[in-house]
Amino acid sequence: MKTQVIETILKRRSTRVFDDAQLKDTEIAEIIQAGLYAPSAHNNQSWHFTVIQNRELLTKLNHESKLIAQKHPIEDIQKMGNNPNFNIFYNAPTVILVSGDEKGMMASIDCAAATQNMLIAAESLDIGSCWVGFAAFAFAGENAESLRTELKIPADFKPYFAVLLGYKKNPDGNAPKRKENKVNYIK
Repeated sequence: MKTQVIETILKRRSTRVFDDAQLKDTEIAEIIQAGLYAPSAHNNQSWHFTVIQNRELLTKLNHESKLIAQKHPIEDIQKMGNNPNFNIFYNAPTVILVSGDEKGMMASIDCAAATQNMLIAAESLDIGSCWVGFAAFAFAGENAESLRTELKIPADFKPYFAVLLGYKKNPDGNAPKRKENKVNYIK
């Protein structure tokens, strides 16, 4: 028998088409709380979340990320950076930037756990979500420090991921087929 948590995990899909309506503050607070309760190395809780709902700022981050992507060694990333129609946030009304303390023991892993918790929490509220690493590119460019200041990212914290959130415009599809031979048991 599957629990509600397992069903939510199996149902969750990356959403890339969002309704324009903004999320309720109570919904965002629940999603953030789930992130705050993620496991972390030595309970360092080495994350910081920046909730962004300002369209102009999201446009700026999109632009800055794409500028860096244009020079990336991977051709597919270059193509995304050069595509004028590509929006790294898929026009989500809410974006949570997940940053980690660079002095933390395993900050990127802590942030990944927090991100996954937020994605599952969003699904449990029937809110669409998508995990995006592309946003970190903005913090490798010449405007990185001004962006960090504008976003009030604490000193020594590195932006790793973005969690895109919004109401789903399209119903969920089926899960892609899972690859075989990814598990072995030793008893």
